Amino acid sequence: MVDLYVQNGRNVHGEPLEVTVTAGKITGVAAKLTNVTAKKTLDVNGAYVSAGWIDDHVHCYEKLTLYYDDPDADGVRTGVTTVIDAGSTGADNIGDFYERTRTKHTNVYALINISKTGILAQDELGDMARVQWEPFKRAVEQYRDFIVGIKARESHSVVVDNGVQPLIKAKEYQRRIDRQLPVMVHVGANPPELHDILALMTAGDVLTHAYNGKPNGILTAAGTLKPFVREAYDRGVIFDVGHGTDSFNFQTAATAFGAGLIPQSISTDIYHRNRENGPVYDMATTLDKLLLLGFDLPTVIRMVTAAPADNFNLAHKGELAVGADGDLTIFNVVAAKKTLTDSNGNQRQTETVIKPCCAVVAGQVYEVEAQQV
Repeated sequence: MVDLYVQNGRNVHGEPLEVTVTAGKITGVAAKLTNVTAKKTLDVNGAYVSAGWIDDHVHCYEKLTLYYDDPDADGVRTGVTTVIDAGSTGADNIGDFYERTRTKHTNVYALINISKTGILAQDELGDMARVQWEPFKRAVEQYRDFIVGIKARESHSVVVDNGVQPLIKAKEYQRRIDRQLPVMVHVGANPPELHDILALMTAGDVLTHAYNGKPNGILTAAGTLKPFVREAYDRGVIFDVGHGTDSFNFQTAATAFGAGLIPQSISTDIYHRNRENGPVYDMATTLDKLLLLGFDLPTVIRMVTAAPADNFNLAHKGELAVGADGDLTIFNVVAAKKTLTDSNGNQRQTETVIKPCCAVVAGQVYEVEAQQV
């Protein structure tokens, strides 16, 4: 007997799909499963079934006062089964964050901030005394199954007069630890200059907020791609959406996509304010924007399943396969008019809307709350 039988679904290509989950793992995947006896049967009546969505850039440490949220408000309540907190905590407080996440329904992982304080204030990297190897090393060793990467926020309000020194330290620490942890780099207002930031990043590192509309972004004032940006992309730096309150611009994205700089992963940079008041709202709304800009459904779903799982070495997530974690997102794609707003207040209209209905984590089913429209 299986724990959960998801029947009458379809995959992202529109083909019939059914899935079974037992003891938290996927035990069956086929167009039609037969002779199934289940403790719980979920008839999805033709809805899409994908591997559980992964948001690799959220801020969900509830004890902070600047950027914070309930992981489940960013996660299962919106159809996302796994979130990665992007540097809210450092060596001083990541242990408390870990303990708090153990009672959540959503899978929660963390990128450790290179500043030991995490984001207690906007300028956590304004004082290099907060960047210390021994506390960092201890945290990475103690929370091996929780910490999946390193975060360095490289914008002027964060680093103040320290330029790329925090990123230099992040890369040094990355080389010194005994396992592979990608560095995710937040970019924004200069200094430091995007050119100098990308020059330090290597294949597998993640540039988040890649498609922002700021002067220190990937486009020149004339609206063309800066040559050093393509060079970084071509050598394997991962471009991540990281929408956020200030960091996604329709025109920047459209220009970059047209030039072949497509994102490897889609993330929201969600926290309570931009979830409640926009322009982010949730992962589904962010996916709507990528669909509007020309990507098809299989592509955007890969960007929130297999891609972030690969980027952050989440070995049993991101795929519908026997033995993988029993995390699923069940959703519909409906014809409906919706106004989409980027981080600069620019609006575009879509008539194709993704509406998640259930998140399944380790075989447990959670209904999605009503979506912003």
